[in-house]
Amino acid sequence: MRKKSAGILLYKYEGGSLLVLLVHPGGPFWTNRDAGAWSIPKGEYEPGEEPEAAARREFLEETGVVVTCPLKFLGEERQKSGKLVTAYAGESDLDIGKLKSNVFEIEWPPRSGRMQSFPEVDRAGWFTVPVAREKINPAQRPFLDRLEAARATDRSAGSTV
Repeated sequence: MRKKSAGILLYKYEGGSLLVLLVHPGGPFWTNRDAGAWSIPKGEYEPGEEPEAAARREFLEETGVVVTCPLKFLGEERQKSGKLVTAYAGESDLDIGKLKSNVFEIEWPPRSGRMQSFPEVDRAGWFTVPVAREKINPAQRPFLDRLEAARATDRSAGSTV
């Protein structure tokens, strides 16, 4: 069975611009990667677990922050690895200075016999959608498109969700 992940694309407005929150994966493999390396905060979930509950849990694990805002379903996309990602969007003015990721342990350098700990997420940032398109994993770009379309529809209808 293919792996499944769920995550949350937080957004806010600043100076009239739509900004989205992306995270950069921690660990030595990602240290010098930028374009295409960033992601929505997400993680795997097991069969029987509700994707939205998993998205909230994974957001907490990767950022140390509980998401309490209402979430809007953004759909699913398959990544290059074959993993199916389910995404939700929520509006929040999260202070990224308060983020604290959990850590994982791997043998590093490879075949050294030495285990090292690394944060699952080493940094986060609020980006305009055009900048986010450059930074985000290409398979996740449709989530940005869907968020923009949903926000345009909601704003024209006067909705605050």
